[in-house]
Amino acid sequence: MRALIALAAVMTLACVGYAGAQVSALHPIFTVVVPYAALALFIGGFVYRVISWARSPVPFRITTTCGQQKSLDWIPSSRLDNPHTTWGVIGRMALEVLCFRSLLRDTKAELHHGEKGVKVAYGDNIWLWAAGLAMHWAFLLVVLRHLRFFVEPVPSFVLALQELDGFMEIGKPTVLITGVVLLVAASYLFLRRLYSPQLRYISLVADYFPLFLILFIGLTGVMLRYFFRTDVTSVKELTLSLASFHPRVHEGLHWLFYVHFFLVCVLLAYFPFSKLMHMGGVFLSPTRNLANDNRMRRHVNPWAEKAKVYPYAKYEDEFRTKMIEAGIPVERDLVTEEK
Repeated sequence: MRALIALAAVMTLACVGYAGAQVSALHPIFTVVVPYAALALFIGGFVYRVISWARSPVPFRITTTCGQQKSLDWIPSSRLDNPHTTWGVIGRMALEVLCFRSLLRDTKAELHHGEKGVKVAYGDNIWLWAAGLAMHWAFLLVVLRHLRFFVEPVPSFVLALQELDGFMEIGKPTVLITGVVLLVAASYLFLRRLYSPQLRYISLVADYFPLFLILFIGLTGVMLRYFFRTDVTSVKELTLSLASFHPRVHEGLHWLFYVHFFLVCVLLAYFPFSKLMHMGGVFLSPTRNLANDNRMRRHVNPWAEKAKVYPYAKYEDEFRTKMIEAGIPVERDLVTEEK
């Protein structure tokens, strides 16, 4: 049901984009107002989330670790899994951001029935790691390739990426590998949620919605490139006018372009307020960006109030009579104190 709700929401948004293409009076709204509003929401929301996370106090080192901590010199420590220096943290973060290293480790749990009973075994989920890595890298390359629509002249690295992306030279126009990889990887991540009862149980509409949104954006982009023809020159003129903040409405664009463009704007506006913000949050996570040097230096909470000391002598003064009546020995009795 949650997946169907998310699918219905994305299909409704696609219909809104289609309606915008059919009504000429709505063209300025869908080609000028909507993209600028989406960009403003993306930038404003992104900055707000990052600032709110950065302002959160982190008085203690709460680094997530998977290896030997630095202690004595003759005990080898894990410099990447349990970093105690800034360079170790940088290396760990680089592997995390570029290679999703933590996703590869201990993400699969299985029950094994044997003579000694049931045991839980943890292992690597290579397919989840590969699909997640492929989708993110493919999405990044697709975004970089689309820079050719927003700048003139087109940077040489964008042209090189496009040439590398279509190196197999299949079909006319050439099939770009990243588009296919993006669709396959996103489809696997969606089907995995449906196939696994555990994942299906904990999955929310907010988990399915971005997957469907990315799938629809990828599908409409592939259809525009290979099956439906639109005026690419008009598309580039529109995007260049938006990038230069001198927007001009262009007629004659295919209705599928409006659907594709509108869904991209929705993703842009939705991004800062969704789980997709892990793109920025990973850099501000104290479990990842802190060195684990708790054995090397003491960390004191600067915001903690001083502890109220309640000495035993004061406690005994307050409860001495009751302690004596209960037969509990006291260090000083009333007679000694009076003398």
